[in-house]
Amino acid sequence: MRQPHLTRLALAAAIALASLAANAEAPFSFAATPGKLPKDVVPVLYTAHLVPSLSDNTFSGTQTVDIDVLRPTSRIMLNAANMEIDAASLSGKGIGELALKPRIDREQETAAFDLGRELAPGRYQLSMTFRGMINREARGIFHMKYRAGSLEKTMLATTMEPTDARRMLPTWDEPSFRASFKLTVDVPSTFKAYSNTPVEKQENLAGGMQRIRFGATPKMPSYLVVLVAGELERSAVRHNGVEIGVVTTEGKQASGAFALESTKRLLSYYNNYFGQPYPLAKLDQIAIPGGFNGAMENWGGIVYNESTILYDPKKSPENVRQLSFGFNAHEVAHQWFGNLVTMAWWDNLWLNEGFASWMATKATDHFYPDWRPWLDSMAEREHVMDMDARKTTHPIQIPVETESQAADAFDAITYTKGQAFLRMLESYIGERDFRKGIRSYMAKHQYSNTTTADLWAALEKASGKPVEKLASDWTTQPGYPVLKVEQACEGGKRKVTLTQQQFRLDEPATEQRLWNVPVQVGTVGGKAYYTLLAGASTTVTQPGCDAALVVDPASVGYFRVQYDAASFDALSAQAPRLPDATRFKLLSDTWSMAQAGRVQLGSYLQLVSRYGDEPRLAVWESILSNLHSLDNLARGEPERPLIRRFVIDLLSPKFARLGWTEKPGETMEDRQLRSLMAGALARAGDPLAIAEGRARFASLLRDPSSVSPSMIDFTVGVAGRYADAATYDALASSAMKAESNEERNRYGYALASVMDPALSARTMEQAISPDVPPQLSTQILPGVARSGHIDQAWAFAVKNRDALMQTQDALGRNRAFPSIVSSSSDVRHADMMEAYVKANFGPDAQAEAQRVANSIRTRAAKKTMLLPQVRAALQ
Repeated sequence: MRQPHLTRLALAAAIALASLAANAEAPFSFAATPGKLPKDVVPVLYTAHLVPSLSDNTFSGTQTVDIDVLRPTSRIMLNAANMEIDAASLSGKGIGELALKPRIDREQETAAFDLGRELAPGRYQLSMTFRGMINREARGIFHMKYRAGSLEKTMLATTMEPTDARRMLPTWDEPSFRASFKLTVDVPSTFKAYSNTPVEKQENLAGGMQRIRFGATPKMPSYLVVLVAGELERSAVRHNGVEIGVVTTEGKQASGAFALESTKRLLSYYNNYFGQPYPLAKLDQIAIPGGFNGAMENWGGIVYNESTILYDPKKSPENVRQLSFGFNAHEVAHQWFGNLVTMAWWDNLWLNEGFASWMATKATDHFYPDWRPWLDSMAEREHVMDMDARKTTHPIQIPVETESQAADAFDAITYTKGQAFLRMLESYIGERDFRKGIRSYMAKHQYSNTTTADLWAALEKASGKPVEKLASDWTTQPGYPVLKVEQACEGGKRKVTLTQQQFRLDEPATEQRLWNVPVQVGTVGGKAYYTLLAGASTTVTQPGCDAALVVDPASVGYFRVQYDAASFDALSAQAPRLPDATRFKLLSDTWSMAQAGRVQLGSYLQLVSRYGDEPRLAVWESILSNLHSLDNLARGEPERPLIRRFVIDLLSPKFARLGWTEKPGETMEDRQLRSLMAGALARAGDPLAIAEGRARFASLLRDPSSVSPSMIDFTVGVAGRYADAATYDALASSAMKAESNEERNRYGYALASVMDPALSARTMEQAISPDVPPQLSTQILPGVARSGHIDQAWAFAVKNRDALMQTQDALGRNRAFPSIVSSSSDVRHADMMEAYVKANFGPDAQAEAQRVANSIRTRAAKKTMLLPQVRAALQ
């Protein structure tokens, strides 16, 4: 179905409006940056002393902040949340010492001090005594219980992003208020403590305590402050003048060796790429056994959930090594892009996260090209493009007004679309000029803040290309285009017509958006050349008509391609022989066209059948993900056996060649393919795969070394999915005895995937157990729901709402209930969830509820459309 044709006048107006939207953002100006706090007082140096109490999970503190008053004012305002300020005073030249009384606004999370007089510009000292809570959930300063052998131990850690530094220190907790921090902490004498900077002084105190003082940090935003303390171990090396350390709980240092070596290599790579040497004296990679999922890029003291950074070559599958390097590369990239140069406000969060994601993939490709990280990034891009093709999506850059909205900005659009756009932009500009622009940007803005306008200016100056005009379309508009491709051979020359339309999966777009689209057009086996599609349509001429036409052969474009029938047939006939990226894009775009009703599902299934001997893991992951989505749509329907038979028939020949047994000298990719395909066969109900998984699990219980690391996820996953009561008990026991987060997560996910509803009820009880860490308990109900128990999981969540919400960190609060029904294709679940969120949560929670509800309704519509096509294609 075609969109209405735009007149030239309407087209020009659309492009002008897009340009105006981007040009509205000016280069960074502190005074003009959004935020709740007045800009007339700024912090310079925080000197803080904390005394945590592990017996009652509270802390007390004192703090003196050197402040600069920029304009006359009679009030000082900063951020404070979930704490009491018991005393405060202001001192400085000409005022002596003024006792102050705080006025706390708990809803706005601010503390104001009315001075009773006008304060002249100059340097002053604001002193405070305060008290707060050490949280169980990862907000501000939090505590974790973990097992070390047979002992239960406790440690402390922090996570501040986006707006939780104010839960540990009264701060100007907005990213443009850069200041230095000098932290002192009292902890038990058995503890070691780590922060952004090295220990400056350590002294023993009475009662088995010690006082640890850290050096002053560079000027930085408050969300980068870190404190970790516990019975910890550290390995360290010096490299390029920087002390690099890996910190773990006891007995896990061997699993940190890979991260230590990786950090050395990454530090050298980024020093060279950015042209600015890493500026701190040390860089610690701190692996904690709980708290939150993922990692946080605190300057000089990055904190990771240990499952994302530790790698045991004797026990861990190879994907854990890849995960470790990827997380490491992302967080170390932040030490420049995010820490040295910081986005001005949360509406530009993608400047931090999208860039770090792109840079991590680039670094991984540099060190491990055989991992094919760009191909993996294409697979990640597919998921966000599905989200971005619906009316509930949002632009990369979106206004942020509240703390809750800042937390919600940490989503796939920010990370993955941001990364995909940067790769498209770098490919168009050229790697050399792109890097030149980034180096200039870093040098100019170090220890300061920026907006997108600052980045575009640097890249445009370096490349001479219209970066700002191009970039504005992609960062200020939601969604993306589909490029319709038509070709005709005239006089021995091929004329290729490219026409763009906004691509949607849920309902036809009414906005008629256009993008400036950099597109490579070429032929299979030949060269590809860029053209800039700046309007609704353009025509490209090629010198001959023989070779098969291909658009975006390297798959760097953030757009879909829909070929005319003849072009598609010519390309798909060569599918097995196409380059990896071309082969992947043809497949993924065809799936999207089928979902959107632009082609029949049979076209996709026929194309997939050509990929039976596909060698690339990422391509198989895409195929199996799409077929799994189709299988979920057919839950309880007569089409499901047809889909499962197709999956088994597709995989069986390739799997037979791989075999169940690892072969000497086989590639890492083949080992990973074996596990992936075995799991897919078991999910499709293949009795041989299920029996093999069960047999291997029985062997695992007898002898843990009997199952290779590459097959451990398959083995435990099958045991969980098809568990009886005895197997369930064995899995639960293994989870309790697990010595690492990697193992515990593996068994936890298996317990959540169980088919038997009586056993899934037992799993759900763990979501409110005080013995289960919050970062794991938040995953339980969505996992149970995805396994076919949506109504059961929802009823449990509603009944235990208060207990569940106590485990949520800042990023999870608005997503907790929508995530439970997010895998559904039943509009009843969308209606139920939206009504519940509207009745029980604030206005900032509604956007996520609407997004998930829209995805459910879209899936329901796809079910109605696609299942008859399954019958037509597979019966």
